[in-house]
Amino acid sequence: MIFNHTISIENTIAIITIDGELIEKNQAVELITSVEELNAKGIYKLAINMENLKYMNSSGLNTFIQILTKARVGGGEAVLYSLNKKINELILITKLNTLFKIASSKEEALKMLES
Repeated sequence: MIFNHTISIENTIAIITIDGELIEKNQAVELITSVEELNAKGIYKLAINMENLKYMNSSGLNTFIQILTKARVGGGEAVLYSLNKKINELILITKLNTLFKIASSKEEALKMLES
């Protein structure tokens, strides 16, 4: 099971692109470390591109809750965007749509984070 992420910075916002499947806790260790490194640099606004995330389970949900918590503790926010149908349904079923900010596009996510 392959899981990868890449990060780019636009102004003061980190764009985190997720690829693959997130179903085991240990798959996300590097991602969490990357977010902590961003936080150490004062970057707490995160736009998370989930377009290429094929599948995730409760371990994956927990990972995104950790990321959101790290962003908010620093006074920032994490916005999920470009969710596929399966991931969107999982977010709705678990009612995490009340916790996360969700955007349909990168532009919309950046706008949410800039305000």
